[in-house]
Amino acid sequence: MRRTVKTLAALSAVGLLAAGCAKPAPSTTATKAKFLGCMVTDTGGINDKSFNQTSWQGMKAAQAAEPDKITVRYLQSTSPSDYATNISTFLGEKCGIIVTVGFLMGAATQQAAAANPKQKFAIVDCSYASFCLPTKPGGKLSNIDQLVFNTVQDAFLGGYLAAGMTKTGKVATYGGEKFGTVTIYMDGFWDGVQYYNAQHHTHVQVLGWSEPKQNGVFAGSFTNLTAGETIADTFIHEGADIIFPVAGGVGLGSAKAVQAADAAGKKVSMFWVDTDGCVSAAAYCPYFITSVEKGIASAVKTAVLEAANGTFHGGTYVGTLANGGAVLAPFHDWASKVPAGLQAELKAVEQEIISGKISPATKSPV
Repeated sequence: MRRTVKTLAALSAVGLLAAGCAKPAPSTTATKAKFLGCMVTDTGGINDKSFNQTSWQGMKAAQAAEPDKITVRYLQSTSPSDYATNISTFLGEKCGIIVTVGFLMGAATQQAAAANPKQKFAIVDCSYASFCLPTKPGGKLSNIDQLVFNTVQDAFLGGYLAAGMTKTGKVATYGGEKFGTVTIYMDGFWDGVQYYNAQHHTHVQVLGWSEPKQNGVFAGSFTNLTAGETIADTFIHEGADIIFPVAGGVGLGSAKAVQAADAAGKKVSMFWVDTDGCVSAAAYCPYFITSVEKGIASAVKTAVLEAANGTFHGGTYVGTLANGGAVLAPFHDWASKVPAGLQAELKAVEQEIISGKISPATKSPV
């Protein structure tokens, strides 16, 4: 998979605020200007255990890196109608950068950026050159830093791992909604299972998704935990013993179902998505073999620091296996349960993806 990353440099100046002079002993005291980094969440909320929460971690990491210069705050969206309103609020607060979180905020962010060309923006999970909007926008996007992740690569590793770990010969994946940022994970997972089958002459089945047909199971939500629990229960009933939800907080419902199945004596486990589940949803860590991660926190932190320090670049950042922006999380509780031979195979497959020898297919362009 080849990508062209276009960046246009935009310089910003951070001015010093001068204190007023007092009489009768005039003096001038230089005070460091505060750079305000602002973030608008999607409807999943700041504690979604997924990309909103991780984006906020990136904002806080930027503040921690330069606490004398940077302060950060967020506004939470409870419905799509809040997107433009929250962005407008932050425009009025003179934010140094406005970070918007999620594919669904693409239109609102683009409109605000076009109307305010001197305002710096970053958007998570949106590439205007491909899947973020139905049509390519006119004009330049030099004031938007688009942060996207080629998760077909690490999801391919996840599928390979699942195929190597299943005892029933059935694994499963499902999405929150049918968006490109969701199905790219499912494509990679499906392809990884097929590659394992080809290498090992096995016949592991994937429930919930077909990469060639581009159809499968979706919860219709990123917040409905009951839907996640129901979907996971169905997969377990059909014989799947490893489940990979690509559905944000909905996956917590699946984790509850996996926990209940384990308590009932069924050997079922799962993968988490976007973040390291053993950190973001630690209560369910014993059931997470691994997590298929995006380097969201690092990408957001970098965008904020660049804006604060006058090195902001619009265009597109693509997280990959090679640059650490799309990786499998550590195995944590499963470190001794994943066979050493399978771990060695995963490392070899990873290097072949990085080198281009293996090129995972996807119908969801980055």
